[in-house]
Amino acid sequence: MGSAVADRNGDRVPVGQGRIVDRHDGWGGSRRTVWPGRLGATRAVCRHHAASVPATDDIDDILLEVVPTGPEVATEQTATGGTEGNGEDHHFDVVIIGGGPGGYAAALYGAAAGLSIGLVELDKVGGTCLHRGCVPAKEFLETASVYRTVRSASDFGIEAGPDQKEPTVTFSVSQDRKQQVVTQLFTGLSGLLKGRGVTVFNGSGTLLGDHRVRIAGDDGSTVEVTGTDVVLAAGSVPRTIPGFDVDGTVVLTSDEVLALERLPESVAVIGGGAIGCEFASMFSDLGTKVTVFEALPSILNGCDEDVVRTVARSFKKRGIEVKAGVTLHGHTPDPSGRGTVVSFGDGEQLAVEAVVVSVGRRARTEGLITGDAGVTIDERGFVVADSSMRTSAAGVWAVGDVVAGTPQLAHVAFAEAIVIIKSILGEPALPVDYARVPWAIYCHPEVAFAGLTEAAAKEAGFDVIVKKDPFGGNSRARIIGDTEGMVKVVAEKRPDGSTGRILGVHMVGPWVTEQLGAGYLAVNWEATAEEVAHFIQPHPSLSETFGETVLALTGRGLHVA
Repeated sequence: MGSAVADRNGDRVPVGQGRIVDRHDGWGGSRRTVWPGRLGATRAVCRHHAASVPATDDIDDILLEVVPTGPEVATEQTATGGTEGNGEDHHFDVVIIGGGPGGYAAALYGAAAGLSIGLVELDKVGGTCLHRGCVPAKEFLETASVYRTVRSASDFGIEAGPDQKEPTVTFSVSQDRKQQVVTQLFTGLSGLLKGRGVTVFNGSGTLLGDHRVRIAGDDGSTVEVTGTDVVLAAGSVPRTIPGFDVDGTVVLTSDEVLALERLPESVAVIGGGAIGCEFASMFSDLGTKVTVFEALPSILNGCDEDVVRTVARSFKKRGIEVKAGVTLHGHTPDPSGRGTVVSFGDGEQLAVEAVVVSVGRRARTEGLITGDAGVTIDERGFVVADSSMRTSAAGVWAVGDVVAGTPQLAHVAFAEAIVIIKSILGEPALPVDYARVPWAIYCHPEVAFAGLTEAAAKEAGFDVIVKKDPFGGNSRARIIGDTEGMVKVVAEKRPDGSTGRILGVHMVGPWVTEQLGAGYLAVNWEATAEEVAHFIQPHPSLSETFGETVLALTGRGLHVA
């Protein structure tokens, strides 16, 4: 069967039975040979823009990916409790319930391998991460970063006009920009799924017995599909706590915060974990008075102690008040409807305009399965799965936030999805090593780490060697005017006193979420300090700090003793 591209009118144009050699010297001079898909008609899609490529006189000048789509009519199927197109064949190799990162990653990876995929999504593909989580939150954090930069522009000799002494924030404009970013990514993802022949059903999916999935549409209609394998990827929703019922006006979760049109004058952030610290940092940088309440002894539980101290010191300097180790008793809304009074500790109170509840997320498993499905749900509502993501029911898998005991991270869900599809295909699949996954927290200063903290390494019985390098000595950090933070590397100490493998890499400071890659690889490859120190870091760059720290672990550092 031949291949096809879409012409300027959207019609499919055959390009022959042979191979397509794709090439674009402007994209790294890559050259690739691909053959028509083995399961039916194929489409050529641009890998950089997730859209059908128009006909061209020189197809060699366009970078293409040929992907199997199955029967042409089926590729266009969407559903709200039903299907468009032929609507007759409701059996798929894999049916996935949930279109967030874990779900759509499984769909794309499986479709790329030639599997027929049915994807059920209640709202929009991309899930919480794209629409009400990772992406919009980072857009607002970027707004805060730009605001900080503009405020300090005079340090670089850049002055605003005489009538504008301080920059102002029009948060509704930032909200509009956030939505533009989300919409662009959603459109691209939708096109990519369509291009790979994934059938998307819009509705709520419930797993019945015998791998049957009932899909209920908003209009009350239902349709039933089956899959040789089924993947549960229903995701999570924000947790709440007693005494703080979410009303969307005064008491907010991340969902409501990311839909705000204006900034509150003051907020109480309940929860000092990753999400809470990101919101605290964002609000503070944009001019809101922030108080963080944390029940544990310190914020950022699970991070290395030196990293936590650095963030806490920065928060204090910026006027963010952290109340750790306290108990909250509830709140009393202002009768005017503007603000509330939070009660905590030993009779203490705090008046704020809004309360942001950031105490984690719970699995979205209500209505996900029936008793006939044979899937085990733990006491906290999470799906129980093994290291290969298999549930207690044969041929039923789970991925992402819905899985018990795993980090609720989009990139972890991506990795889990690959494990599932490889396992379904019978290919070797290395389980995700959750103790060594990369973590990124986008507060200011940013936090990134992989592997064991110093305390965890010692608790595990390791004799360790630790080196730290502050960004204050990094030339690039000085140039950009952001020297707060450090890199800390924890390594195993050998019996002869020399440095062995790297156990953990912990970063706090400017753009560390973009610098962790080398440290993550070092930890997961169980590389030694000597091996990693051999590699050269560019100068001047922020990444030099990691290189300097590792070099110092060999006993012969340059700028670090």
